[in-house]
Amino acid sequence: MAVTRVTATLWALDQGYGEWTVGVLLSLFAVAPIAMSMWAGRLADRYGFHRPVAVGVGMGLAGSVIVLAYPSMPTVAIGCLLTGGAISTAAVAIQREAGLMTESPHDLKRIFSWISLAPALSNAIAPITAGILIDTAGFRWTFAFAVLLPIVAWALARQVPRHPPAPHHDAAAAPPAWHLLREGPLRNLLLVNVVLSTCWDVHTFVVPVVGHAKELSASSIGLVLGSFAVAATFVRLAIVRFARHLDELKALRSAMVLATVVLAVYAWLPGTAGMVLGSSLLGIALGSVQPMILSTLHQVTPRERHGQALGLRMLTVNVATVAMPVGFGLLASAFVVAAPMWLMAGLLVAAQWPAGALRRKLS
Repeated sequence: MAVTRVTATLWALDQGYGEWTVGVLLSLFAVAPIAMSMWAGRLADRYGFHRPVAVGVGMGLAGSVIVLAYPSMPTVAIGCLLTGGAISTAAVAIQREAGLMTESPHDLKRIFSWISLAPALSNAIAPITAGILIDTAGFRWTFAFAVLLPIVAWALARQVPRHPPAPHHDAAAAPPAWHLLREGPLRNLLLVNVVLSTCWDVHTFVVPVVGHAKELSASSIGLVLGSFAVAATFVRLAIVRFARHLDELKALRSAMVLATVVLAVYAWLPGTAGMVLGSSLLGIALGSVQPMILSTLHQVTPRERHGQALGLRMLTVNVATVAMPVGFGLLASAFVVAAPMWLMAGLLVAAQWPAGALRRKLS
């Protein structure tokens, strides 16, 4: 998904499409998850790890093969749809399986930090690899590289031991996942999570557009995107080491403050070096978020409904991911390319309120 995302956006810009088109392509990565996240959560609660991961592998392989076979705007759009659905379906099962490995809140932070290293590493490696491949071999070979990755994923998934879920009450008689939203802590947690996840999206959108406008090479743009992910990787490694000394909600609110400052000043950072610095700081802030969110979510929802809660989280994040990049494209076209970052800085300030309410509920 990460390789397809970087390659598709740079391919669109190279073909002469504008910022609005880039926003649409980024939005497409979240369309399939909107339809599939709740189903993926129920599937994971019922069958465990392997079946939803197999669905994700099949979608990822189909999406990357279609783009390789005939790269055009329609096929690239289909590839974005399918690879976005692939990662969301598999991620729900992966996160649920990880959450069942321990019952200690401290161990939850540690385990989710390890799990969160996976997307951080892929987001670090993929932009740099894609940028180098584009510059040296062209877009076609970069799309070919994406085809190999779902095959590797399935080979690894088959090595995960099978732990079928214990039988429980009939799924048809279970309350719908929407009933989980009646719980105030989960509602506030999802609001904070949506805003922070959208900050990740705005960075993904703005960097290729700003880099292209500054006439940076694909390798330089990949380096900037990769620096964000490398910083996210290192902060998650730090969380593994210091998990027992961290308070989830204090860490979340501190990350929100740092991200607000970086987003507000990012437009004035000079050249590739400045963008690498800004992206690294933003990676530190946003990279620390997912382990804290997932740890808290597993503490505020019943064990047998973790899959549904994770599906709800995936759904809310992807609804925002569909709407926001199109809005980012319109904002960047109508004003300046940094306008989406300024918008998200303002939303982060507003998100301090539900974060504070969550603190009061859990105190």
